[in-house]
Amino acid sequence: MFTGIIEKMSQVATVRAQNKGIRVQIKKPRGWRFVIGQSISIDGICSTVVAQSTGSFDVEYMPETILKTTVRSLRKGSMVNLERSLIYGARIEGHIVQGHVDTQVQITRIEKQGTSHLLSFRVPIAYKRYVALHGSITMHGVSLTVARLSGATCTVALIPHTLT
Repeated sequence: MFTGIIEKMSQVATVRAQNKGIRVQIKKPRGWRFVIGQSISIDGICSTVVAQSTGSFDVEYMPETILKTTVRSLRKGSMVNLERSLIYGARIEGHIVQGHVDTQVQITRIEKQGTSHLLSFRVPIAYKRYVALHGSITMHGVSLTVARLSGATCTVALIPHTLT
């Protein structure tokens, strides 16, 4: 489980195809330690650490994950959002996020409002019933609140900190 509050951004070191899946190596943020089998949210995708070295860690994605997420767009040098899993009893700053990605969406509009932005996107019909006005939704691992809902169009408001 995660909170949707991004702890660090890091760079993809390598991406390679492997048995119909993808293995991704990511540069390890300074001071972070992992255990093989540990869960980590990478751009909102609950991922499992399968290998690590002093400066990086590896995760693997199966065809189902590749189909439902943006994993296939990762390239060497891509920046990704990282969040370590929750520690039982710790404060939860965002929303409870499982990291099980349901679908991809198409952004339809980005509107600047002062220092913030409104981001609108189309929710696939099969998932529309799960989106509630003022409810939680997660994009690329970022916990967001639904600000507007009109038909299949969902809008979230992004403050400057979130945009950064």
